[in-house]
Amino acid sequence: MSWRERITEGYGAFDVPLFKLAGTEVTVATLVTAILIVLVAFWVSRLLRKASGKALKGRLPVDEGALGVTSRLVHYLIVMTGFGVALNTMGINLTTLFAAGALFAVAIGFAMQNLTANFVSGVILLTERSIKPGDVLELEGQMVRVRDMGIRSTVARTLNDEDLVIPNSQIVQSTVRNYTFRDMLCRLRVTVGVAYGSDLETVRTTLETAARKLDWRSSNKEPVILLTEFGSSSVDYEVSVWIEDPWNSRRARSDLREAIWWSFKEADVTIAFPQVDVHLDPPVVDSLQGLKRAV
Repeated sequence: MSWRERITEGYGAFDVPLFKLAGTEVTVATLVTAILIVLVAFWVSRLLRKASGKALKGRLPVDEGALGVTSRLVHYLIVMTGFGVALNTMGINLTTLFAAGALFAVAIGFAMQNLTANFVSGVILLTERSIKPGDVLELEGQMVRVRDMGIRSTVARTLNDEDLVIPNSQIVQSTVRNYTFRDMLCRLRVTVGVAYGSDLETVRTTLETAARKLDWRSSNKEPVILLTEFGSSSVDYEVSVWIEDPWNSRRARSDLREAIWWSFKEADVTIAFPQVDVHLDPPVVDSLQGLKRAV
């Protein structure tokens, strides 16, 4: 066999049909071409995301969260386009394929409701951008920082340095407090009770002084001191300050409480604690006195 016949035979092997998809025969050549197109789509997506990221960072003040969301959407768009082109290259009509698989898709949709809900929720989060990587959230009573947002789930870090994988549908369908939605400003509240015999003017002045001494508080907001309640054992105050780093709010509250403690020590203000007054009836008092005399 001559070399020309061998080459012709080699080329002919690529035309061998492998299987049928939506009524179209898929050969080795079309399958290899489709795979190459998908691989090229992934490569173009990666290259384009890197280039656009460097260009935007160098010219525009774009935050990391917005850049990450945009990069993820570009990736999905390019990859989906690559899959579409690959199917067309294989000779498969997408309209016919979708029509033929409509019933199957409905059945799969019912069987995978949670996965579908998470996928749709992921698309909503990525396009709406109400939550972005780097945001500080309060979800189900727990403060977390968003690290990565995917099409199915969101990865967040807790204050205990634990990673949470949160289904996107859980975020979309519940009320989420976003501390960094519009700005980084966050209000901290600390309550403290003083004894009823305290001079309230001195208490207010002492609390204001303690709050103003904190070097980490935001200078854009003045501390707010409120008398909130006349409790059973104390006069209760609420001290509010603002910080520009919500993630460190727990440590900031600790610093504020310590500042209040030492300021009260210097001003001789007593922090109240629960007290119980016991009143005895006269017969009981007489009995106790009789026992005392007997002893």
